[in-house]
Amino acid sequence: MSKLRQVIKLHCQGQSKLQISATTSLSRNTVKKYIRVFSGLKTTWEQINQLPDKELDELFCKEPEAIVDDRLVPLHEFLKQQEKRLRQRGVTLLRLWDEYHGQYPEGFSRTSFYHHYNLWKKRVHPSMHMAHKPGDKMFVDYTGEKLQVVDPDSGEVKTMEVFVSILGASQLTYVEAVESQRVEDFISCCENALHYFGGAPNAIVPDNLKSAVIKSNRYEPKLNENFEAFAEYYGMAVLPARAYKPKDKALVEGAVKITYIRIFASLPDKLATSLEELNTRISALLAVHNRTAFKGRNYSRQEQFDEMERAALQPLPEKRFELRSSSVATVMKNGHVCLSVDKHYYSVPYGYISKKVRMLYSKSKVEIFYKYERIAVHERVRSAHNYTTDPTHMATQHQVLAEWNPDYFLSQARSIGNDVEYYIAQVLNKKPHPEQAYKSCQGILSFGKRVGHQRLIKACQRAHAYGLYGFRAIDDILTRGLDLVDLEEDRQLPMPKHENIRGKNYYQ
Repeated sequence: MSKLRQVIKLHCQGQSKLQISATTSLSRNTVKKYIRVFSGLKTTWEQINQLPDKELDELFCKEPEAIVDDRLVPLHEFLKQQEKRLRQRGVTLLRLWDEYHGQYPEGFSRTSFYHHYNLWKKRVHPSMHMAHKPGDKMFVDYTGEKLQVVDPDSGEVKTMEVFVSILGASQLTYVEAVESQRVEDFISCCENALHYFGGAPNAIVPDNLKSAVIKSNRYEPKLNENFEAFAEYYGMAVLPARAYKPKDKALVEGAVKITYIRIFASLPDKLATSLEELNTRISALLAVHNRTAFKGRNYSRQEQFDEMERAALQPLPEKRFELRSSSVATVMKNGHVCLSVDKHYYSVPYGYISKKVRMLYSKSKVEIFYKYERIAVHERVRSAHNYTTDPTHMATQHQVLAEWNPDYFLSQARSIGNDVEYYIAQVLNKKPHPEQAYKSCQGILSFGKRVGHQRLIKACQRAHAYGLYGFRAIDDILTRGLDLVDLEEDRQLPMPKHENIRGKNYYQ
């Protein structure tokens, strides 16, 4: 307004329009316009100079009234009716213009139709600027374009997905190539991004891909169990973007576009020979991108992150998240359940026999749940057709059986006497498999409680002298009282009733 006042003052002093234009640095047309308006007002310079700037603006800078086109009203009504149709597959703006032109032949041309549609859309669907708090959200997405690696041996070219993640406040970006969008790869990329940032934000905003959201819903989307467990492990809430609403994650959409320019276009023409080599190339370009200053500013994403967002992130757990899979099984009568993936058996408390249980297993651990209560946990073993048993899970009588082995029986016999230990060792050796002699050994040792240790020792000595090994031999000797007779006198006694007492097949 000071320039306007100066133009009017110089004009009243009699200077020409050319001189006024040179003095005020305004174009001659602007000077002419101001002088023309001043002449039409029929007023003096003193009166003009006393007016405030707002009134001067209203007098001299009135915008010409817009010409209202009668065709706009029906066009807006048509767009209001057809707005939702544009969300349907196959419905384009060109198709809408064809329908509009069919209904209103005297309406706008196609170019004018597009122009007025964009103006109408901006007015009806305005954008809102989102202010992001430090450490609040991490946005994740995949690029539409993919990268390739070549197998140096076979020459096969493989296509790789590209994962992009960005923090809301600092806009620090992470990019990684990965084999697929499966839940294992998706969670691995998100976890790598958290370790790249050095902390976890309060929330993660994914797209509606199946690895994150099983069923999208505007109010309560159903999340993938593994992804939900991953977010909970790192203390993050999951806030899926609405379907077909890219503005909900506009930051990562913009990061994808920048990734095409600063990473995709900058990669060497020669294809990488492995995924690791490709990610090494990406990491180098990513570091340059994060250190590059914002356009029109004197600081970069990395500097902004170090200054305002690094301290706002949550600390990461010591161990990385382990992806868990789920399986349902029925507890067998022997108190074990089978993990079908490995064909390995794990024990549960014997009270859950015949119950259906859920098994959650990761790379290193197997957890067994019954009605949301964890009843057993084991280290994962991948040997097929073998058993992992916790002795405390077994019934009392089964716990004793589980302890049976050759060392157990030899130890029990040694506590009675060396002759008994030697005799038990011979009983075990006479069978092709030691397990076949466990019952016999248990029966022999039980005589120690019934007849005493000394009589059992003599019975084992006499049975060894006869070359008879087994429970029935000891039982017959103790029953006939032969252990109480001297061994030399015993040789004069009649043979025991059993036909094969001196035969090698006495004990079956």
